[in-house]
Amino acid sequence: MVTIYSNRQTEFSHKLLKNDLTAMLVFGHENIQYLTGFTGNAAYLIASHTSYTLITDYRYVNRAKQESHNCNVICRDRENEALGVCMNRLITDAGLIGFDAAYVTVAMWQDITRDLKCQLQPITGLIEELRSIKDDWEVRCIRKAAEIADAALADTLEQVKAGITEKQLAASLDYRMQQLGSDGVSFETILLFGARSALPHGKPSDVQLREGDFILVDFGAVVNGYRSDMTRTYVYKTPTQEQQHMFDTVLKAHTAAMSEVCSGAECATVNDAAANIMGAGGYQKYSGKGIGHGLGLFLHEAPFITTKNKTRLDTGNVITIEPGIYIPEVGGVRIEDDILVTRDGYECLTFAPKKFILE
Repeated sequence: MVTIYSNRQTEFSHKLLKNDLTAMLVFGHENIQYLTGFTGNAAYLIASHTSYTLITDYRYVNRAKQESHNCNVICRDRENEALGVCMNRLITDAGLIGFDAAYVTVAMWQDITRDLKCQLQPITGLIEELRSIKDDWEVRCIRKAAEIADAALADTLEQVKAGITEKQLAASLDYRMQQLGSDGVSFETILLFGARSALPHGKPSDVQLREGDFILVDFGAVVNGYRSDMTRTYVYKTPTQEQQHMFDTVLKAHTAAMSEVCSGAECATVNDAAANIMGAGGYQKYSGKGIGHGLGLFLHEAPFITTKNKTRLDTGNVITIEPGIYIPEVGGVRIEDDILVTRDGYECLTFAPKKFILE
């Protein structure tokens, strides 16, 4: 593990030099974890070419010392030393200092800059660019999270019966993932029945399952902070002709997009392969604008699979492919897998069967 973080810090130092930065103030907890290994919050990182200083308080200082790699851990007395004063004391190199602009509120920044006496430059995407290419350890974590999700779903589907509520089934799925070793849930589980499945990010309710209902479940497990994200859609008992057509179209779109994935493929090309199928099926206005995203410490991170993104996929990206159709008052269908981009194609990390009918 020490080598992993040393390599990341070395790569980040090269990025600092390339951007003429002496150091960077890192505020995003996921970015701090990526560079140091510290998994807590209430922490701030000063990353320079030669040193990494992690600022926290009494609640996390011992944990930070245990988890972080190649870091000088500082315990700040929050009552007697403002964060800006502390940072000013620890920044010894003159020059341009970047800061993690996407993770700072206006109020926080005003408070810090009142005391910080250095030249500052807002920076976005510098660490996230590194994070988009997963190393072997990161892939193993995501793979394990996906395995847990696969197994938990299989167990939970055995509980499907008329009268069960969305909340009950979602709670069972979440609990089973944690029984199988998940650190928590990747995000609040989306589990919806019937017409409510047309809500792309709906919240489980007390609605009961009836025969002929869609069942849409979008969920994920977490291992060492790394997330999985999978969606499956079913119909309970016998589907209507419309329901079957929706499912068949989404599955065909999903397959078309997957066939385009390889290192060097444009994100827009992958997206449009699915969008064209959905349009040909008559569902263009009922499908979303993007069909996937990067996956890692964030649920949604670069690269994003959208029609306007000309970024090319790279070996080591872990992305989702998740085309969907959402028709108000009728229901929704989404099929989502996590895949590792390889030089010649991809490796699928999620394996739950894409069957449609649940008896």
